Amino acid sequence: MIHRLDESAAGVYVIAVTPFTDSGQIDEASIDRAVEFYLEKGVSGMTILGMMGESHKLSMEESRAVMTRYLRRVDGRVPVVVGVSNPGTDPLVSFAGEAMAAGAAGVMVAPVSTLKIDEQIFAYFSGVLDRLGDTPVVLQDYPLVTGVNIAVETLVRLFERYSSIKMLKHEDWPGHTKLSRLRAAPGRQVSILVGNGGLYLPQELARGANGAMTGFAFPEMLVDVCAAFQKGDAEQAEDIFDTYLPLLRHEAQPGIGIALRKETLRRRGAIASAHVRHPGPKLSAEDLHELDRLIERQERRLLGEPALAAAS
Repeated sequence: MIHRLDESAAGVYVIAVTPFTDSGQIDEASIDRAVEFYLEKGVSGMTILGMMGESHKLSMEESRAVMTRYLRRVDGRVPVVVGVSNPGTDPLVSFAGEAMAAGAAGVMVAPVSTLKIDEQIFAYFSGVLDRLGDTPVVLQDYPLVTGVNIAVETLVRLFERYSSIKMLKHEDWPGHTKLSRLRAAPGRQVSILVGNGGLYLPQELARGANGAMTGFAFPEMLVDVCAAFQKGDAEQAEDIFDTYLPLLRHEAQPGIGIALRKETLRRRGAIASAHVRHPGPKLSAEDLHELDRLIERQERRLLGEPALAAAS
């Protein structure tokens, strides 16, 4: 069954890693393992070739191979969004067409970094969306990385003009007020999934987000938090979130975060190697020791065991 993204999308669309071998080649067997891992943890969908998926380090041929392998392994069990952002509109549109033909639910597009004012932003997305036609689109708003600040008014204007925008990936930081303003705006509403590593997920759900689109190495936490909110139990959601918060915060470190995420996923059996392509961080012995301790503490909390007493 091929899903097409619509405005009702909710839950956790996990940002999937791009696995490499220790020598830096695409590891297709680990793509299969990652798919089954994410599905076992209860995700509602997957997003591949995102920024945290190291898409900027892949050739066009490699991006195509990763997309094809993920889509074949998922085999319609959940919707898959494919990141197609590109400095050039022609290759963006071409790859989006390939993704949809291969069974993607939709594509994700971020603004190019040269956009400075609202009219430039609106004109850019208009030029892309006009050419994408009825392809379902996730508009990515991540100014910390893109350098492009999209005003609420511009987003609302785009939602009204283009029914093909089905979802906003909200990653403004800080962005809680922006999220509230989007939900209070008159006119057409779209699904809003939030990123930023999941650091603010409970507050963002309370402000009207429909779920998360991020890649924390314990996706079951994101799933359980969203499920608790959907049931109306915000306190339970906060309690679940708090249990994982030290490791979530640690993984969210700029620069080194992708290496920590991949190492954790390797330890959990989702991928065979934690290799991060150059340029990228490599974990030191101290980094690995810190991760050991944080995971150990989290496991104790999940089992309901008390913290170890400090040495006297």
